[in-house]
Amino acid sequence: MADFPGKVNTQTSSQEPQRSFAISSSVDMGFIKSIPGILLIAEIVVGLLVWTLIASTPHYLIPALGWVLFVSITLWLLSIALLVILLLSLHQRLPSVPWPLVLLVFYSVAALLYLTAFLANAATVPGGYYQGHLGASAFFGIVETLLYTSSSYFAYLGWRGEGQNAAGSTVPV
Repeated sequence: MADFPGKVNTQTSSQEPQRSFAISSSVDMGFIKSIPGILLIAEIVVGLLVWTLIASTPHYLIPALGWVLFVSITLWLLSIALLVILLLSLHQRLPSVPWPLVLLVFYSVAALLYLTAFLANAATVPGGYYQGHLGASAFFGIVETLLYTSSSYFAYLGWRGEGQNAAGSTVPV
């Protein structure tokens, strides 16, 4: 019993590996130079113009402009998220997701929603002080509809395997 304290090991540290939770990803500069990348950046810029032009008016007086704001802000935020995902190649970390199909559905639904938002915006352009803002937002709304329609076409080509799409070039179809 006298040698008991000498036989006890009081070291409590263990040799566990250090864990890192950082996302290591590289920026895909080729995506920015591709047609789908240029279209996505243009959709973000034009979408910003649409919702800021409407937000600068008394949009609460015309209920249809609430729909236009909802569509434009929602799709603007989703497009920014999509740009980050594709630009940082984060879609490669989820190979089980059918990215060409996801892009086709996203762009097609976005084009349809923007078409309805454009029609609501164009039908409610009144005369008066804010006519310029609402007219410009209607113009950029149809431009945005055409941009999303173009992206839908390229997403369709990527889904069918006939062209190079942002996610279709790296994920097997």
